[in-house]
Amino acid sequence: MKKSLIAVFAAALAALAIPFSLAGCGGSGEVLKINEVTHSVFYAPMYLADALGYYEQEGFEVEFTNGGGADNTMAAVLSGSADVGFCGPEAALYIAIGGSSDSPKVFGQLTKRDGSFLVARTPEPDFKWSDLEGKEILAGRKGGVPAMTFEYVIEELGVNASLNYDVDFNYMTAAFESGIADYCTMFEPTASDYEAEGKGYIVASVGEQSGEIPYTCFAAKESYINENPEKIEGLLRAVTKATKFVMENDAATVAEYLVPYFDGTSEESLANSVQAYKDIDAWVANMAMEEAAFTRLQDVIENSGELERRVDFDELILTDVAQKVCEEVYGI
Repeated sequence: MKKSLIAVFAAALAALAIPFSLAGCGGSGEVLKINEVTHSVFYAPMYLADALGYYEQEGFEVEFTNGGGADNTMAAVLSGSADVGFCGPEAALYIAIGGSSDSPKVFGQLTKRDGSFLVARTPEPDFKWSDLEGKEILAGRKGGVPAMTFEYVIEELGVNASLNYDVDFNYMTAAFESGIADYCTMFEPTASDYEAEGKGYIVASVGEQSGEIPYTCFAAKESYINENPEKIEGLLRAVTKATKFVMENDAATVAEYLVPYFDGTSEESLANSVQAYKDIDAWVANMAMEEAAFTRLQDVIENSGELERRVDFDELILTDVAQKVCEEVYGI
């Protein structure tokens, strides 16, 4: 029997009442507040930059807060409670379309694929995407990149499935556990932990099927970027160096550094999660977004019927600093 959504939300609320927050150990007293869309191994380089002391080398500490959705993350940026938002670029795109003054600009891209995995209720070793025909899937908030990417995948494959948009991103796993929907998309390490507990089974990578798309990016109000160029460059340099570390080291080595950032998740599970993202080539080496990628993002949003108008690349995306940092870190 399915529980009511109210009961599901109440059960999940306890886990979300205290936002994830962890500051680096630098002694400068300077703090950069980042509101992240969710807390996931998908964003490993961002945490590695802290663990390896790269933020400290740039002269500041970083404080992470889990926004629990791109709309919440961008609201935190607009209100000033966060200096930088880390989420899907569609959130900044919607604000640009609305014509807000001092609107956020996207100044760095970290991931280039959907980072979610499709979880089933029973083992499906021979899973095919056509198996979703007529099924209900929890895939995220309507208008968000996760849901739109999933829509794009099944439409490209000609699969007629029902996407449930009624459950907030933060509560999807709890809703699925309560009996809602046939499948659910989950990020790591949630997906692996869920499987390890015998509650569900990972059957596919959404990102592997969808192909490349600018998925998770850093954005800040234009005024903040102009007033804090050293922090913006320092953030990009630290994360670029950390991404290089992730790419050059095995998953087990990376996982050792991630343990303090994922309380309750085993090092083995973290290593599996890191390897899963390595396998789909999730991260970019160069955090400067390419115009072709931005065009594809708008194609996906337009396909979902959520795009009121197209935005010019230069209207929203900044690349100069990220390109400079990439050339410096990789010696090119």
